[in-house]
Amino acid sequence: MRALWFETALVGDAWERGVTVTLERGRIATLVCGTRPGEGAERCAIGVPGLPNLHSHAFQRAMAGLAEARRGEGDDFWGWRELMYRFLDRLTPEDVEAIAALAFAEMLEAGFTRVGEFHYLHHDPEGRRYDASAEMAERIAAAAETSGIALTLLPVFYAHGGFGGAAPGAAQRRFISDIDGYGRLLEGARAAVATLPDARVGIAPHSLRAVTPDALRALLPLCPDGPVHIHIAEQLREVEDCVAWSGRRPVEWLLDAVPVDERWCLVHATHVTPDERSALGRSGAVAGLCPITEANLGDGIFPAAEYLAEGGAIGVGSDSNVRIDAAEELRLLEYGQRLTRRQRCVLGSGAALFRAALSGGAAALGAPAGLAEGQAADIVALDAGDPALIGRSGDALLDGWIFAGRGAIDCVWRGGAKLVAGGRHLRREAIRARYAATLGRLLDA
Repeated sequence: MRALWFETALVGDAWERGVTVTLERGRIATLVCGTRPGEGAERCAIGVPGLPNLHSHAFQRAMAGLAEARRGEGDDFWGWRELMYRFLDRLTPEDVEAIAALAFAEMLEAGFTRVGEFHYLHHDPEGRRYDASAEMAERIAAAAETSGIALTLLPVFYAHGGFGGAAPGAAQRRFISDIDGYGRLLEGARAAVATLPDARVGIAPHSLRAVTPDALRALLPLCPDGPVHIHIAEQLREVEDCVAWSGRRPVEWLLDAVPVDERWCLVHATHVTPDERSALGRSGAVAGLCPITEANLGDGIFPAAEYLAEGGAIGVGSDSNVRIDAAEELRLLEYGQRLTRRQRCVLGSGAALFRAALSGGAAALGAPAGLAEGQAADIVALDAGDPALIGRSGDALLDGWIFAGRGAIDCVWRGGAKLVAGGRHLRREAIRARYAATLGRLLDA
């Protein structure tokens, strides 16, 4: 049994002083406040729970910075998607593993300790199944094991290229499944994560563009207890196409068609009416917000102020992984609201955002989070010497980290294992070297 001692730590909703945490078999065995550091305890300054990253496409980390030159008038999400399709055409299973390992290591360095991997790259470049139907899922699991991050694997069901069961395009051939094939993929994914501590498996109908109503209803019994994630209402064109197909907007259609509840995460939900927004909040589902990616792709801004005021649940994700930074996701979420409303401190505080993202992200990924006895020991230590944290206490520490911190993360433990020290993943050099070799080959191809 090992011990950590924090000068101050966020325990539940309260900041406590002199917190001793003992670790055993990856979990918090005991947590006692008001203590002095015991002999042999590792001394730390500021302890907070690791955040869940509820939405990631790990392979897109290798595209970061490669799609930032304007390509004619009206460059938008749909043009970026075509570039992404061309990029993924060349990825091998080995490439995906190397890229995901770097993305996952960077998530840990940024304060994320669990990732929801929305995994849709299933087949070979010709669209054929690998000999092992879950080959790519196994690579994601291997990257999680290498980095040490906790994994909620969300294999994606993708069958169509547009609303109403439109045929998929050639560029989507690596994603496509039927219900039977997806069932086999899901079983393979469960086997792939079986040896990972605290791993979870859910399902992810990609979007209403890619799934028919009958298929959506057939998917749900395949995972009766796990998380259910879906992209929805990210782009205005998507909303318009859904109305043309069904006469209803995407979130409206989904909430009417299937029993959406606390297991669900509606990723983006950017373009919602007030009625949709309120109904989403009442459902108990989590709005999965990805502010960095949503800004990068020009998606729009979710009405978070109204949604949170109505009691809606949120979490944040790094999505395209163009930049991986937990604090920046929360900062940009607030700044988007400020720009929309021309006000300051719209969502309350950085601390309020952190608590909301911790709770909502844990619900969306099917794994509890927070510092408590019996919980997984997923802990972030902040550096009290960071200029943004000097002289601060309580919630002001989170405000400083989220809005002004630069290099504020010192150490990260995931499942009781120390994976980050001095702000750097302990396996960073080996992971980065493999990534560099992979990317060098891909960009030379």
